[in-house]
Amino acid sequence: MFQQLKNIDKAFRHIRTFSFLFLVVCAAVCGFSVYKSYELAKNTQQHIYILANGKALEAFSADRKDNIPVEAKDHVKMFHTNFFTLDPDDKVIQSNITKALYLADASAQTAYKNLKESGYYSNIISGNISQQISIDSIAVNTHDYPYYFRCYASEKLIRSTTIVTRNLITEGFLRNVSRSDNNPHGFLIEKWNTIENKDIKTEVRP
Repeated sequence: MFQQLKNIDKAFRHIRTFSFLFLVVCAAVCGFSVYKSYELAKNTQQHIYILANGKALEAFSADRKDNIPVEAKDHVKMFHTNFFTLDPDDKVIQSNITKALYLADASAQTAYKNLKESGYYSNIISGNISQQISIDSIAVNTHDYPYYFRCYASEKLIRSTTIVTRNLITEGFLRNVSRSDNNPHGFLIEKWNTIENKDIKTEVRP
């Protein structure tokens, strides 16, 4: 009888040990599953899908600081492209200038008013002149805030008989603002100043 009790006690200990190990394994499996699920959800939130031309394109989110140099340069390029791309059409001029002024402070507004008062845009329209800009390079100092930039570009004034090429150098500072449809990069150009804007070549059109 004592042997039977001993065997029962031994079997109970085995069952208890097995049950304990089983619970440990279950807890480990559950914990691992929760961890992987959280990691998967986190990775999924960092993926953005954009629908373009009927195709789903995957994009990836990133920290603002990682994209500052790229976004800052694109903001400066967008501003200069809108401000200096002109055609002999008052609606085109107004549309481009309006887009540009959303990206800068009063310094750009002042430059626009000065050009307007001097008859620059009227001459563009009356002379059937198209003005195009090509950005050569943009240097941005992201180590100090607000971020100083300098833009090097060339302009072409296309007339009926000639093409005038100008060298353009501007500078300014970039301040962080809220993103919007009119300002997708979330920067505002401040203290914008034209360092150089002079003719360097004149070609006669055939």
